[in-house]
Amino acid sequence: MLRFATWKVVSIVLVSVLALLVIVPSALSPSTYKAIQTAAPWLPMRQIVLGLDLQGGAHVVLEVDTPSVIKTMVENLRDDVRRVLREEKVAISGGIGMQARGVQVRVPEASDRAKVMPKLRRLSPTTGNALLGQTGGQGLEFNETSDGLIQLTLTEAGINDKVRRAVDQSIEVLRRRVDALGTTEPNIQRQGVDRVLVQVPGLQDTAKLKEILGTTAKLEFRFVAETGASPTEVETLPNKEGGNITIEKRVMVQGEDLTDAQPGFDQRTSEPVVNFRFNIRGGQRFGEATAQNVGRLFAIVLDKEVISAPRILSPITGGSGQISGRFTVEQANNLAILLRAGALPAKMTIIEERTVGPGLGQDSIDAGKRAAYVGAFLVVSYMLVTYGVFGIFANIALAIHIAFIFAALILMGATLTLPGIAGIVLTLGLAVDANVLIYERIREESHLGRSIISSLDAGFNRAFATIVDAQVTMFVAAAILYFLGSGPVRGFAVSLGLGILTTIVTAVTMTRMMISLWYRYGRPTKMPI
Repeated sequence: MLRFATWKVVSIVLVSVLALLVIVPSALSPSTYKAIQTAAPWLPMRQIVLGLDLQGGAHVVLEVDTPSVIKTMVENLRDDVRRVLREEKVAISGGIGMQARGVQVRVPEASDRAKVMPKLRRLSPTTGNALLGQTGGQGLEFNETSDGLIQLTLTEAGINDKVRRAVDQSIEVLRRRVDALGTTEPNIQRQGVDRVLVQVPGLQDTAKLKEILGTTAKLEFRFVAETGASPTEVETLPNKEGGNITIEKRVMVQGEDLTDAQPGFDQRTSEPVVNFRFNIRGGQRFGEATAQNVGRLFAIVLDKEVISAPRILSPITGGSGQISGRFTVEQANNLAILLRAGALPAKMTIIEERTVGPGLGQDSIDAGKRAAYVGAFLVVSYMLVTYGVFGIFANIALAIHIAFIFAALILMGATLTLPGIAGIVLTLGLAVDANVLIYERIREESHLGRSIISSLDAGFNRAFATIVDAQVTMFVAAAILYFLGSGPVRGFAVSLGLGILTTIVTAVTMTRMMISLWYRYGRPTKMPI
């Protein structure tokens, strides 16, 4: 029936007004928007977020350094094998040898091999994700010869699984780093097997972004090697202050035990420093290590470079400390950001970088506006010429339809891209198509000799199923694009999906309400179409 209760009419009008109020801030100029925010910060004002192609910004693609991942895996495997052999007190011949993708060790006694092999096999991780029902192969292959040589080799499945996990962890670390820059709605996602795409709208300083993203930020606290130390237990690293310095391989405390890092100034020298604080475990280990080694030099190592090597004058038991290294203010601030965000699990190399200027973004906005204006003009004109007063109702519903889409994008915090604008333009046709189906059904019913009220009621009821079928089919296509696509494709899918949902509301409910009010108060004697 075409009867609408008063509360329904009020609800529809109220929702439409709220949608318009939500999108008003996006229509304001930047200066006006900031002035209102300053004068009334309590107002819940949000502007629509423009994508990289609309407001310009930085585009960077990073690739995980697979050889460094393999090297780290081999080193960790060597340490695990050494630990197992020490725990079982097994005698070996010639030490633990490192190979390109594994390690080997000779255990002469058969009884020792029988005792140690089960524990070595436990070192092999299972690839895949058990929670997702993914079961893969083993991460290690074992080979044992009759003369006691045991070889542990990384499998291809194990390496690929490690790279995949490194990319997943890197995305979260990179997200925290970019968020710390104060940017708006960065787009950080996997690209392929071993790559990460980073898009930061509105950021033009790509040098700072590259420095933040490309640094591994692996922080370690080690002791400077003393005279007479075993060559196998030490390594020589470059010193930030010049030259090289020999330090122990054994790590006293790792950067992952940090809970906070903030830039500051040294109270004695007034030079920029980074103040850090450990968690309970890190604080205890740091306190024990400094208490047992008063007088020794300890090295603060960042990404295989010694940035500071102070002497331990007294035990540091408070769980906090200070990193100095002749930093500038910007360097200290960037280092604090990196340490707070955490270290990347593997070295990442920037293989592609691109800057989209705001001028190009403005060109995209202008082109999108022209397309939207031309499309809207043609649609509005067609509906007015073809359906008269009913065309006016359809055009009003179309305007509310567009307002609903933009309001939903703002409330969701979604990013509007150029493909998103294309999706919105496409939904103009979809929304009008629903009205055309209704109006043509009304016209057919009127030609069959029905009364006005009967034709209107039958037209809406009989067209509704067709409209829902068409919109559901399009929504399924939009959902597939969203879940299987990435970047611009997902932006298009989001705007298209929202447009489909609002089409059902505006083309059916809102148009029906306006025609109902027109019939109730106009009392027409003939059908206008």
